[in-house]
Amino acid sequence: MEKRAHAMKFGPVPLAQAEGALLAHGQQIGQRRLPKGHVLDAADLADAAAAGVIELVVARLEPGDVAEDDAAAALAAALAGPGLASLAPVHGRVNLAATAAGLFTAPPGMVAAVNAVDEALTLATLPTGTRVAAGTIVATIKTINYAVTGDALGAAIAAARPLMVAAFRPLSVALIATTLPGTSAKALAKLERVTAARISALGSWMEMLPPCPHDKAALASQLAGCSADLLLVAGASATVDRGDVIPQAIIATGGTVERLGMPVDPGNLLVLGTLAGRPVIGLPGCAKSPKRNGLDLVLERLAAGLAVTAETIAAMGDGGLLPEAERPEPRAVASAPGRVGAILLAAGRSSRFGAGHKLLAPWRGKPLVAHAVDAIAAAGLPPPIVVLGHYEAAVRTALAGHDVQFVTAPDWAEGMGRSLAAGITAVPADWDAALICLGDMPAVEPALIAALAATPGELVVPLWDGRRGHPVRWPRAAFTRLMALTGDNGGKAAMADFTVTEVAAPSAACLVDIDTPTALAELAAGEAG
Repeated sequence: MEKRAHAMKFGPVPLAQAEGALLAHGQQIGQRRLPKGHVLDAADLADAAAAGVIELVVARLEPGDVAEDDAAAALAAALAGPGLASLAPVHGRVNLAATAAGLFTAPPGMVAAVNAVDEALTLATLPTGTRVAAGTIVATIKTINYAVTGDALGAAIAAARPLMVAAFRPLSVALIATTLPGTSAKALAKLERVTAARISALGSWMEMLPPCPHDKAALASQLAGCSADLLLVAGASATVDRGDVIPQAIIATGGTVERLGMPVDPGNLLVLGTLAGRPVIGLPGCAKSPKRNGLDLVLERLAAGLAVTAETIAAMGDGGLLPEAERPEPRAVASAPGRVGAILLAAGRSSRFGAGHKLLAPWRGKPLVAHAVDAIAAAGLPPPIVVLGHYEAAVRTALAGHDVQFVTAPDWAEGMGRSLAAGITAVPADWDAALICLGDMPAVEPALIAALAATPGELVVPLWDGRRGHPVRWPRAAFTRLMALTGDNGGKAAMADFTVTEVAAPSAACLVDIDTPTALAELAAGEAG
């Protein structure tokens, strides 16, 4: 049961009682801005008195309290299992990052158990089973207050169990295709190309064996002569019964069929078997597409050295409804999108702009970032989520009076991917999609933003002169992928998983971002012209 037993003293105190305490909130005092958590000294208090301040809101730790960074670091150490490394604590937050590509896993019920100990300690993770790249943030531990009691920290550590990333290990893979009259060389070449790309992305390698007739005896002969770590069979026709060719060929070779079919869509018609201790996979028809499907879930576990059994596949139904892909009978798509909001990225360093920050540069009498926010409001969208990082205080000031929700990306310096992830994390539960907007694109028209929000489809992008621009509307189904982005990676790599709908833009503004003073001057000159 969640509780809060922390004895730390918090609240307003006269200046005479504030020395040695922690400043509760960032505050401008004269010409200086003191950050949240700053330990107040005599000079700070003298400056505050000179500025006419008579009291400050502070926090003061009590005996037995553990400071926020130390508490987060201690809990992170208890949670960092194989394949994970703890990053340095910042403002009471410690992130756990993958040390290699693999699958993230969390012990069932453990995250909830840790979060139930004390509201001042929080643990957030990616969904268990998420495929991650090296460097991906998979979990974040945050101390909400400036400290926690030693007892609360000890209880949280006792409830913790190691998180882990099971690293992908190289496997030798053989692909066998069966043929019927009419099977084309072009179809076989596509099958080889798509499957080899899947296997290569997992750090393994694949050999395609000569095709054989779609016949139990012919396929059994091929299987019997294969020594690869993993055997893949692409049937010329679908497998819908244990009496079909692929299951019968596995049995005829001395193997077993563990399961026929899986509760994952797309990917229902997958066959799982074993032969001499090696897995044999009968591919579902959707495996011919590069889009993510049930086969990927199975291959990822095998490459990570995790068991795949009939029970494993049965459990994949929880989360098994994957994003849209090629289906004989696609799921119905709503005629119109649901509630759509906007995330405005305003956390970057603006290093190419020279002195100052580009988002604060004036155009038409107000900062660039204010134009972006006003366009979202004029389009009729809910108050946007504004992601802050570098120049946080100045951007807040520039948007004073605007109806926005501010979110700070603590790891903004690691790249745009982490800023985007922070924005996605803050999306309300009732948003069905999010428009990712850039703070340095001040001329994007409200009409375009409204059109992107209202157009039916999965992933919606503006198009001008044959080029795709911004903003981009992402469906909720993509949020997990976006939260896993790292570095300066935007969402482009995830676009292949979704059907893209293009909306004609009214001008080139969807392509124009202001990275340099020259670009701003060209924007102003074009308007004047």
